Amino acid sequence: MPTVSQHFGKRGGAATQVDGAGSAPVVLMVSGGADSTALLVMACTGTLDIADGRGPARIARERLHVLHVNHHLRGAASDGDEAFVRSLCERYGLPLCVEHASFTELGGQNLEAAAREVRYRAARRYVHELCREAGCPRSAVRILTAHTASDRAETFFMNAIRGAGPAGLSSIPRRRNIIVRPLIDATHDELCRYLAVAGISWREDESNRDTSYLRNFVRHEVMPLAAERNGNLARTVGATCDILGDEDAFLTHLAATALRACTRREEEGLVVLDGARLAAAEVAIARRMVRLAVRALDADARLEMRHVEAVLACVAAGEGSLTLPDGIDARMEFGTLTLRTAGGREALAAGWLVAPGRMALANEMVLAAEVVRVPAGTDAVALAREAALAPGAPEAPGQSGSAAEGGHSPARRSVALIDAAALGYAERDLIRLKEAGPGLPAEVRGARLWVDAPAPGDLMCPLGMQGRSKKLSDLLGEERVPVAERPLVPVVRTAPGGAIVWAAGVRLDDRFKCTASTRIAVKLTLERAW
Repeated sequence: MPTVSQHFGKRGGAATQVDGAGSAPVVLMVSGGADSTALLVMACTGTLDIADGRGPARIARERLHVLHVNHHLRGAASDGDEAFVRSLCERYGLPLCVEHASFTELGGQNLEAAAREVRYRAARRYVHELCREAGCPRSAVRILTAHTASDRAETFFMNAIRGAGPAGLSSIPRRRNIIVRPLIDATHDELCRYLAVAGISWREDESNRDTSYLRNFVRHEVMPLAAERNGNLARTVGATCDILGDEDAFLTHLAATALRACTRREEEGLVVLDGARLAAAEVAIARRMVRLAVRALDADARLEMRHVEAVLACVAAGEGSLTLPDGIDARMEFGTLTLRTAGGREALAAGWLVAPGRMALANEMVLAAEVVRVPAGTDAVALAREAALAPGAPEAPGQSGSAAEGGHSPARRSVALIDAAALGYAERDLIRLKEAGPGLPAEVRGARLWVDAPAPGDLMCPLGMQGRSKKLSDLLGEERVPVAERPLVPVVRTAPGGAIVWAAGVRLDDRFKCTASTRIAVKLTLERAW
């Protein structure tokens, strides 16, 4: 998000030049239509502002490269477009890359969106090749498109007709990363006059007259009618788009900052957010937080307003779940909003484990929890040790163990007893929980633990180390757990991102062990589902 100095610096010459801007490749996306033909001619003969810190300036001819994508949608006419662009490049001595596309499967997209995606994907590939050949950073390269003020106004009205928020109504941005639109302040008619004066022809796409397409309907029906009230319509709408774009970018920046503070856990296929913080956020920020969180999981997921509102309704209610586009599961429970992809559900063991309750894990194991009362006169430490060393449990130091000599070999069954008081649960509530049966009293529904996979930087105080901490990754290495199997080790925590209670089947954390004063314990059992 630019400051005032950065935004207006170009008018006073205060802009900072990009490293390598004077020699990095500049890719012109040319279809053969009037706008892109004008872009090519201007790049070769005039000055353009390509957002490299130099302002409007000439571009060295050796930097220019042309990309044309033949979509093969109009038969011989598409081949005619390609031939025209080839002749234009020969005339100006520019290297040309031609990509060919087909659209047998649209994947639910409309044709315009699918064609646009193909063009930008081809541009990214071409830029990657040019960067490798030139040995320059990708940030110095520019991809120039010929979008005009007319295109921008049309997109504004199209999005308004479909329904859109500030991001959609800001329409086509002047720049997005290395993609720059230097003709965004010129109208289509102005570029046509420019070419006519220069005596340069261009290609016309007959399909642009078909008003069954929304863009053509807006171009031929809506824009002329609106222009009757405002002869400078395209530039007026463009100014509105600039304002909306700047303000949307600022709100998105605020949302990204709020999202970082709200994130309790994040890994591939999984994002866990603090439900209370999200519920306390302003609606305008919260909507963006949800969109950003989903985008972090799946950049291609197309969220609609109804999806975002449904997620926030669950957050406000404190419970609920729904399935978002691309199979993303959104679940609000126990004060956290968990977003998980379909692939993440298969690869991760992540979620709340309620006592009493069971959780099926991804590695054909089941983790069960129950509340047990230590009988009067019974040594809780001895009871925990006996449970850990029961038939089927691994040999282990203390209450839960390591693999036997010779490598990691998960037992069919592994048990750990956790001091409930160390988890912060009051004895009277846990007794009521144990005696309540299926109907849990409201005040004891908090008897729960979070289960997920090991995360980078995880620390715990392994039992037997007298309170000293150790990286979980180091512990798994010492226990000879194969690297490929480590993501399948269930990690029981106090909360998402909270303290590790038990690396299931490996080691208990010393802070949660049973002691002589333990009266109520949470019994965790890890066993195979078969």
